[in-house]
Amino acid sequence: MSEDKKRASNQALQGNEAVFCVKGLTKVYDMGEVKVHALRGIDLDLFQGELVVLLGASGSGKSTLLNILGGLDTATEGCVVYKDCDLTRANDSTLTQYRRYHIGFVFQFYNLIPSLTARENVAIVTEIARNPMKPEEALSLVGLDDRMDHFPAQLSGGEQQRVAIARAIAKNPEVLLCDEPTGSLDSMTGIVVLEALEKINRDLGTTTIVITHNAPIADMADRVICLADGLIADVRSNAHKKPACEIKW
Repeated sequence: MSEDKKRASNQALQGNEAVFCVKGLTKVYDMGEVKVHALRGIDLDLFQGELVVLLGASGSGKSTLLNILGGLDTATEGCVVYKDCDLTRANDSTLTQYRRYHIGFVFQFYNLIPSLTARENVAIVTEIARNPMKPEEALSLVGLDDRMDHFPAQLSGGEQQRVAIARAIAKNPEVLLCDEPTGSLDSMTGIVVLEALEKINRDLGTTTIVITHNAPIADMADRVICLADGLIADVRSNAHKKPACEIKW
């Protein structure tokens, strides 16, 4: 990607704090006799309060990048700095603290505890956070005021995913990392989930990064970062973001 494109993509975000600074990020998985290059030297800045979509086909490096940003995986080469913390030099204890207090995760599968209500699933996270919101507040933000005392089996797939989002944001993380949050949902239900993410980004100012292979979702982002074969193939900014409710696929 050219330096001109990089400058253009960052222009609208000038004045915002860089939350992540990624330089020369490389990840190689050793699969016995075969080495898989998941990332091949990524340079990237992500800014406070922006909503970014990482777009690309399966195997393009999206999840590997997200996992390294979230402290779930480590780089082979290069560096990732979160504010003033170099994650690539951090020990296990530091990474655990980083994940616990600074990052919220939303995955394709909800990972709710079946024997706990929606309220109780969210409360598990608030008990270990430094400055949590109340479980009821988090569930209200995702539109589940009337479903708080229902068990996962009593909730639809979209409702379960919104509980998972409420759980992720209840600890007031600076960053929300979402890996294919609509991947197991139909389009109508997926839109409701995207509206919840949109509201959190807008109302709380949470830096939100969403992985998807679904191109129309990119229209709701501040910036779209396209990955291919472990490289950034393109970066573009949306001068006019499309509301989640208008997205169709």
